[in-house]
Amino acid sequence: SSGINAELPLRPGKQLPSGLLLVTGPYKINGVPLRRVDQAYVIATSTSVELPALPDTLTDALFKRKAKPTKNEKEMFVENTAEEPKISAEKIALQKEVDALVVPAVKSVDMLQSYLRSVFTLRKGQYPHEMKF
Repeated sequence: SSGINAELPLRPGKQLPSGLLLVTGPYKINGVPLRRVDQAYVIATSTSVELPALPDTLTDALFKRKAKPTKNEKEMFVENTAEEPKISAEKIALQKEVDALVVPAVKSVDMLQSYLRSVFTLRKGQYPHEMKF
C-alpha cells in the first residue's frame, strides 16, 4: 500500500532532551534507520520490549544538519553542482550498534519481527484511537 498513512511500524527507544522520540525499525529488520520523531506521530501499542541501555552518543546533536551556505545573486541562477549529503561512517556504525542491541530483544517477543516487517495502513472507517495493538 502507499499513501500518507502507509508506514512501517517503528519502535521508540528513548525520549531525547528536545522532547522528540528516538525511533528505529530496527534497520536490519525493516529498513527504518535511527531518526527523531515528534510524539504526535507515534501510535502507542500494548507491546512492551525490554531494551538494554542504549549508547550515550544518541543525542539531538547527532541529528543536526549542517547549515547550507547562502548564495549571492549570481549563484542563484547557476545549476546546483553540490553533492548529495552522505551518511557518515559514524552514523552507520551507531545504527549497527543499536541494531545489535534491539534485534535480539525483538526476536524474543513472539511474532514481533513479522509485525515490524509489515506495512501499517489505515483505511476508510479505521481509527487508531479505537484499535487495540
